[in-house]
Amino acid sequence: MFRRIFSARRGRLLLAAGVVLAIPVAAIAWWLGSPLFINRTVDEQFEFGGTRFTPSEMSATEVDAVMAAAAAVDVPMLESMTAEMAAAAVVKSGQFHDADSFHKGSGKATIYQLPDGARVLRLEDFRVTNGPDLHVVLSPHPDPSNRDDVTVEGYVDLGSLKGNIGNQNYVLPDADDPATFGSVVIYCKPFRVVFSVAPLSDSN
Repeated sequence: MFRRIFSARRGRLLLAAGVVLAIPVAAIAWWLGSPLFINRTVDEQFEFGGTRFTPSEMSATEVDAVMAAAAAVDVPMLESMTAEMAAAAVVKSGQFHDADSFHKGSGKATIYQLPDGARVLRLEDFRVTNGPDLHVVLSPHPDPSNRDDVTVEGYVDLGSLKGNIGNQNYVLPDADDPATFGSVVIYCKPFRVVFSVAPLSDSN
């Protein structure tokens, strides 16, 4: 009888231990796998260096009303460049391409220099296969395909990718010289995998 009681208690303890261990394993599995099935879309405007002009005959409230009415009109956009983008100088740009048959990316990467000297990386019409902990990296390598290519001396990690779809901006540290960067890389840090690369060319 004691053996049966001991065996039953042991079985319950093993079951409880299994549940306790399964919870963090399931959480890690969800963190790693869920981005493959979930898209995150962002749509940031390019507003760096812009100033607002209010005509003398209009109040700020009236300007807001006019802007809201204009925004509600659905018309085709023939030119996507904003006034802020027109005032900024294009330093380098390139198109994203697939890293392999599974890790796919598209869209344009552009490094702008603003009138005040600041530099911004902008991704436009951007889309990439989602994944865990993707980062935006500027690499000296012109077209990296692996971790060693990406993390050569002089690379800069601009932080986590804001979304795997959509337009977005990333401010470059002041000390970094865009001339030293050969590519923009969407890079999965946990698994050290390249998801997409945009080789950069100087602006003509």
